[in-house]
Parts: sequence; C-alpha cells; structure tokens
Amino acid sequence: MAAAAINSGLRSFLVNGTQRPFTPSFFRQLSIPTYPFLPNTCPPSCRPFCSVSPLTTSQQDETFHNSNSKTPPNILHILEQRGLLESVTSDSLRDPNLGPLKVYCGFDPTAESLHLGNLLGIIVLSWFLRCGHNAVALIGGATGRVGDPSGKSIERPELDLATLEKNVNGIGGIVKKILECTPNVCENAGEVEILNNYDWWKDVKFLDFLRDVGRYARVGTMMSKESVKKRLENAEQGMSYAEFTYQLLQGYDFVHLYEKEGVNVQIGGSDQWGNITAGTDLIRRIIGKNSENGGVAGNVPAVYGLTFPLLLKSDGTKFGKSEDGAIWLSPSLLSPYKFYQYFFSVPDDDVVRFLKILTFLSIEEIAEIERDMGKPGYVPNTAQRRLAEEVTRFVHGQEGLEEALKATEALKPGNADTKLDWKTIEGIAADVPSCSMNYDQVLNIPILDLCVSSGLLESKSAARRMLKQGGLYLNNTKVDSESKKIEAGDIVDDKVILLSAGKKNKMVVRIS
Repeated sequence: MAAAAINSGLRSFLVNGTQRPFTPSFFRQLSIPTYPFLPNTCPPSCRPFCSVSPLTTSQQDETFHNSNSKTPPNILHILEQRGLLESVTSDSLRDPNLGPLKVYCGFDPTAESLHLGNLLGIIVLSWFLRCGHNAVALIGGATGRVGDPSGKSIERPELDLATLEKNVNGIGGIVKKILECTPNVCENAGEVEILNNYDWWKDVKFLDFLRDVGRYARVGTMMSKESVKKRLENAEQGMSYAEFTYQLLQGYDFVHLYEKEGVNVQIGGSDQWGNITAGTDLIRRIIGKNSENGGVAGNVPAVYGLTFPLLLKSDGTKFGKSEDGAIWLSPSLLSPYKFYQYFFSVPDDDVVRFLKILTFLSIEEIAEIERDMGKPGYVPNTAQRRLAEEVTRFVHGQEGLEEALKATEALKPGNADTKLDWKTIEGIAADVPSCSMNYDQVLNIPILDLCVSSGLLESKSAARRMLKQGGLYLNNTKVDSESKKIEAGDIVDDKVILLSAGKKNKMVVRIS
C-alpha cells in the first residue's frame, strides 16, 4: 500500500509540476504516509553477510607492530581485537592477498565541528591508513541539505546555505588536521583525500536521478531499513520523501566514489548499516547489471561495507556527552584542556576498553596498564591520564596536549612548581568563571574583599572560613593571612589574577 502511495504521489507531482533540479525543497513537498508495513522477519543478528568469524589464537597473537612480517597487518583482525568491528558485508576482507583498499567514511555537516561520536569514524580511517590502505573523508555538502534520518525521531532542521558552507569548511578542516598532520603514523601509511559530495550532486536533475538510480532501488527493501521502520511507527511524525530518499543519496555516493575514485569500502557507525548496504546493493545492480533487463550479470564488483559499534559507557549510556553538551573536536568550541579533562574523568570500569577503542597503543601495552591497575601501590587515574594524553594528542596534536597539560597543572591549587603566565590563565578562562575589574579596584584591596567583589565567594565570612580551612589560593599560592592585600606583583603579567576556593571553585579576574 505504501509503495503504491509513493508511486502515485510521484506520478501526480511529475505530471502536474515542472522538471526542476534535484533539491530538498522539491522532495519535501512529497510526504510518505504512515501505512502499516510487513515486519522484518530477519533480526539484526541475521543480517546477510554480516557474520564475523572469531579470531584464532595465532591471529590474536598477531600485532600491528610486527616489523618482521612481510604482509601488512589485516585490518579486520585489528578492528575486531580492539572492539571496533560490529558488522561487515563480507568476510573476504580477511583475505591476506587482498590488495590495498580505498575506504571512505561520510560526515554530514550538521554543525561546524565534529563531536566525540564522530571520532570513531576518524579512528577507523586512521587504522586503515596505518595498514597501508588509502582513505577518503566525504563531507556531505549535498546530503546535509536533506538530513540523515538514522537514529532520529523527527526530521532534522533545514540549514541555510551560509551555515551549511561554514559547517562543511569547519568539518573538512578538522578531519584534514587530524588525519594528515599525524606524523609517522606508519611507514606504509596510505593517502588521505577530503571530498564534498555536493561537487557531483549539484547538477543532477530529478528525472535523471529516477532514470539512473531510482529504477534500481526497491521500495520494499528501502522500507525495511531500521531508520525508516522506526519513523513510520510514529503515526504523527511519519517521514518526508526527502528523508526516505536519503539512503539512495548515500548509496549513490558509494557508486560515484567506486566509479570515479576507486573506493571499494564504506565504513560507518552501526546505525549506518542500512545506508551502507543500500550502496553496495546499488553498485551491484547498476555497475554489475545486465544491459537487457537490469539484472545482476557475471562479475559482481568487489565492494564492502563495515560498521563499528556506538561508543557506550559500561552502564549502557552514550559516551560523548557532558553536562555542558557535546564533546566537540574543534578547539574553538571546546578547549584542549576541557577535552583532556573529559577523558581524565573516565571511570575505572571503562578506561581499558576506551584505551583499546580510542588510542593506537598496542594491545600488549594496554594489557600491562590493566595489570598495573590491580597491583598494590597503583596511583589512581594513571590509566585515565594515559587515555587523556593519547586521545588529546591525536585530536589536537602535541601542541594541544601541552596546552592541556599546562592548564591542568595551572589549575592545581598549591602547585608552586608551575609558573603561571597570562597566556596559560587565559587558556582556561573559557572553562572557569571570569570577571573584569579596573586596576585601581584591585590594587591594595584585601584578598577577602576581592573574593567577594569578584564573585568567587558570597561573603567575607565565607572567604574567612575558607582561608582558615587552608583552601584559599591566590595564583595557586595558599593565602595564610586575612591581612593579605593585592600587590602589583600578584597581577600576572599586569593582566590577570587567578583565585581559587578549594579544588574546583575558581575565578579568573581580568585587569583593565
């Protein structure tokens, strides 16, 4: 019934309308009715070709750093060993004789920065690179105008062109910096390309799309995708034709990249399985077609799809959100210091698993860290510190890591070994409360008065109690006397003061 309604709506629109370029506004005028549909009789565990064979003992002993091996390490073995493999369309990716692959991962520009959930895609791309394969990061300048319905209960808001272009540039810059600026990842590392699918979608017209792509798509198959089924279960919301067609857009991206760029592997999160298999199916039907009837001919193109699991905590909740929102990869939205601190606070129950998933440390080294955690005399958070260092270095580079470490030391009250300067304090100002005061308002003022006027503490009596408890600090130096007044030398570089009440309550005072 739903398929007939779709065909009827298209026929009516095409007859009564005019041929226009393939645009989201065109599709949004067509709605998919929320008709009942037959349930999928095959559960996720029965997906065709998605079985993953367990590693043998010899394969588990195989390490990425085995320099004596003449053959490159197998990417599936590595991903499986580290918990980065959910499903794969064909186990033939384990074939040791399989030549260098070209893999792509898509990133839709829904924001000006990627977030921690997107980091897994970059990490898996990097593992392909480290195994000698080539990688493509595809920015969805075209698909971002429609919006992927996967995992969404309502349609994504439409972005204006200026915002979309800003997001495309921002995401492209982040991916390029992380993947291309990683020094010495592997002596056989492959090449990285950053592409935008708007480059090949911008001139496509709707009737051409129906002729070249739509004729090979099966509505029944499209409606069986989880992203579609869940939305159609909601009678009020339903799904627009634009969203329904998204899987074909992403599927054709794979067709184009296979034909024009030699890409033969697509990767994505587990929620992308339906979109990925739509692509492998389109390649099989379009490129491997029989010219007479459109059926699949003899030599089926060798293309593969691979998904990695969502990043979850041990309690089943999604990892990647903080109290303040998403964990952004852009330093302009989240400082390297705060990024570092997020990983430093990971619970012990999760840290070993995250070391495997989010870092490139060898399995042996991670196992040693895990053993150390159970030994007497283990210093708490040592494993978390290593996790935070490795992930921060990968995302923000060595310079970003050093900035985060310096800020971390600067925020430790009583740490007299770390010399504070204006740049270091300003580096953490975005992550702690701050205020501005005139030079004359600060010079010679009693420290207790400054704690109140700056907003660090509510009253002088509260400041006095904090001082007597040994928790009041001026530029990380403990204040011992109520009579202490602010001197010129207390103003760091004549620009700023850092006040602390206990370990976590801080205030940056900017001097004007």
